[in-house]
Amino acid sequence: MTKLKSSLASGPIKNILVTGSSGTIGTRLCEKLLACGYNVIGVDKRSNPWNSKIDKITIIADLCDKNSLRSLPKDIDMIIHLAANARVYNLVVDPALARDNFEMLFNVLEFGRVNNIKKIIFSSSREVYGNSGLPIYSEEDAFVKYCESPYTASKIGGEALIHAYHQCYGIDFIITRFSNVYGMYDESDRVIPLFIRQTLNNEDLTIFGKDKVLDFTYIDDTVDGIIKCIEHFSQEKNSVFNIASGTSIPIIEVAEQIIQGMNGNNSIVLNDNRTGEVVRSSIDISKAQQKLGYLPKIKIHEGIKKSIDWYTKHLYTK
Repeated sequence: MTKLKSSLASGPIKNILVTGSSGTIGTRLCEKLLACGYNVIGVDKRSNPWNSKIDKITIIADLCDKNSLRSLPKDIDMIIHLAANARVYNLVVDPALARDNFEMLFNVLEFGRVNNIKKIIFSSSREVYGNSGLPIYSEEDAFVKYCESPYTASKIGGEALIHAYHQCYGIDFIITRFSNVYGMYDESDRVIPLFIRQTLNNEDLTIFGKDKVLDFTYIDDTVDGIIKCIEHFSQEKNSVFNIASGTSIPIIEVAEQIIQGMNGNNSIVLNDNRTGEVVRSSIDISKAQQKLGYLPKIKIHEGIKKSIDWYTKHLYTK
């Protein structure tokens, strides 16, 4: 994990507001930023269950309620907006969750506009590339007609809103498009923690989409990408970057590696792809490599081992 230079921590970006600070990425990002000497304020609708130090700097607020943002400090140099309802299929079942994503971003941008906060990093997703069939996706390949789900719409629309606030109000931005982040601090039904839990419980591992191939990004590589964006914000502001591993893998191989790594004997059940989900996603990270010096370090086989170790020590035991 590359640390921020000490000179940067004492430079123009000192005070950082992280929304979604109790989530998977938010928790790990806050840990790293605090270690680098930044003044970090978290905001989330729940307390942080993973780290008591981060919990102490977390303001409990519902970002869908614009009045709740009044409790946030105004002396902020940069907002990193991670807060979102992020499970794609959940937003297919309940599209009101996508509306919440729009509303949260709008309220955060208004908070920035009113309080003259001119820097924001917005977490988008590789979902914006949809199922267009390209062999690999670069930053120019997002298009509204490939919008597969309400979640995707909330990210494409969110990117448009970010651009609008830049054009109208001079708020500078970097948009990061993440891809299947995994590793720790996640007890949701995302694939890797779910498969680890099911393997421990000797349950079948169900895959929705037998041909599904995705780019999985280890949490520390994702956080390193965000930190690279902070480091290079003045040079690369108003840009979009894919922050991913740059390597895709069939999801069936992920399941097999988890079963093997845990000495399991589980069966793998193959079902049809679910509505709204991307089937194949290979991500081009060359722009982030060239412009930010971003270099993911954790390959999927190593990341799975690290994940198994973390979950079996902290969450799931036989």
